[in-house]
Amino acid sequence: MTITKICNVGINDGKVSLFEGQYKVSGMAYNSYLIKDEKTAVFDTVCFEYGATWIDNIRSADAEPDFLIITHMEPDHSASIALFMKEFPRAKIVANAKAFNMIKNFFGEDFADRKTEVKDGDIFSLGETELLFVAAPMVHWPEVQMIYDKTHKILFSADAFGRFGTRETSDDRQAETRRYYIGIVGKYGMQVQAVLKKIATLDVSAIYPLHGEIITENLGYYIGLYDKWSSYTPEEQGTAIIYTSVYGNTEKAVRLLADEIKDLTGVTPPLYNLSECDIYEAVAAAFRYSNVVLATTTYNMDIFPYMSDFIGRLAERNFSNRKVALIENGSWAPNAVKVMSAMLEKCKNLTFCENKVKIVSALTEENAFTIKNLAKELTK
Repeated sequence: MTITKICNVGINDGKVSLFEGQYKVSGMAYNSYLIKDEKTAVFDTVCFEYGATWIDNIRSADAEPDFLIITHMEPDHSASIALFMKEFPRAKIVANAKAFNMIKNFFGEDFADRKTEVKDGDIFSLGETELLFVAAPMVHWPEVQMIYDKTHKILFSADAFGRFGTRETSDDRQAETRRYYIGIVGKYGMQVQAVLKKIATLDVSAIYPLHGEIITENLGYYIGLYDKWSSYTPEEQGTAIIYTSVYGNTEKAVRLLADEIKDLTGVTPPLYNLSECDIYEAVAAAFRYSNVVLATTTYNMDIFPYMSDFIGRLAERNFSNRKVALIENGSWAPNAVKVMSAMLEKCKNLTFCENKVKIVSALTEENAFTIKNLAKELTK
């Protein structure tokens, strides 16, 4: 009887500090899995910088691969395909039609004489191990497919259920999982919901993502988070305050609001100064909480650039189902509420607070009274 071996031959990149050119990270894991059965299969590759090390990892597993199985063609997972095919000349590529089109675009050929094309619902045998292909289009590229190992009850989930950081990172796992999902997959909630319905029918005991560590405990918890995030349901009842402030007057307003909310609830709401924080931490917070306060200044008859950028990123990710409060400041022609409201028009099911705070240069007693009422409106 064959004894099946399953291992991670991927790479921990401890050097990268900016993922995809925009997400601040403390390292990144590029996972690639190997199953050694009667036939040996490797799942996905790694970025080209680490291709040679990855090949060494495969060889150290004492296996000659028969197949390279592709779940996702983004270059951090596919850039070493040509290297693999050169190093293991007897191996074949197993992928779907869309992935083979991308392989040809990336490498100038699709390895036509060494390819096996699969589609949603197909079963592929390695011997004892039976693999079920589960199409997951737009989670978060069109060619993505998950693979369910029916024999060992493992879901190879492509980019889903991953997180920022290396596998050993000490960062808050849930925070990095949230920031990863909202940043990378957040736009595609409808598609994630469709895949969640598919995998709900499978008996899954472990999830093997392409980033982060293998998940073997609390699977229901992480699947539940994906269900909330992809249905744009608030993860927590509470308020996130997101702001910009040029000379400190808008900041005084939001700090007063935070104090008022704390007096009413006993909880200090998180504040995010877009001029200083990681913008994707603020984006993740807006999706985490049920209420979001946006406070900024009128700037060239528009709004402060960091806030404009932030609202654009919210709208791009289908921000919806939230209560929103707006605070504006302007020394002669406050216009920020009008601009922010227009930018948020494409977002669905937003409830705007009746108390809108208009500051003309500096905070007044009337502003303080409105802020007190706004705190009550946000917490009732």
